[in-house]
Amino acid sequence: MIGFLRGTLLEKQPPHVLLDVNGVGYELEVPMTTLFQLPVVGEPLQLHTHLVVREDAQLLYGFYTKRDRTLFRELIRLNGVGPKLALALMSGMSVDELIQCVHAEDTSRLMKVPGVGKKTAERLLVELKDRFKNWDSTPLAGQNGMEPSVISTVTSAQSSEKDAVSALVSLGFKPAEASRAVSAVLEDGLSSEDLIRRALKGMA
Repeated sequence: MIGFLRGTLLEKQPPHVLLDVNGVGYELEVPMTTLFQLPVVGEPLQLHTHLVVREDAQLLYGFYTKRDRTLFRELIRLNGVGPKLALALMSGMSVDELIQCVHAEDTSRLMKVPGVGKKTAERLLVELKDRFKNWDSTPLAGQNGMEPSVISTVTSAQSSEKDAVSALVSLGFKPAEASRAVSAVLEDGLSSEDLIRRALKGMA
């Protein structure tokens, strides 16, 4: 099992990143909450990882904190929750927000995540309530856990829009829905990460 990777960030193509570790390029899929915290391309980066081995592929998932990875592992243990749905849940909410959602039994918030209907949301709340008994929620004043710690380099507006739409589609949103959400928050000079963050907030 690969526990973490430390290297240089080469590419950000949401939801994938490419990390150069001593000349070997590792492609990882990350939740949007991790993407928003990444440094600019060319900077050093360490990601905590989880490897999923399937018959047809070996998929590596990366997380900015161990807490995020622990949540991912808890989610994929649940009945009917695979890595894709787990990433969608973590992309729409930070760890603290998801914990608060479960404690508040807020099914409507969960149902806004693509692939989660009412029955699935209710089942998730029941199963996660037990798992979150010993988890502390520590939201910071004025923050929602999804702000980037480092502002990314600005790409062209067209490329940023395309990357943002692609990232939302990969999370399970329908192409038309993703396109509308990104168009609603589109402004000149925004990076793809900014557009994704704003679009997800608009869908919440």
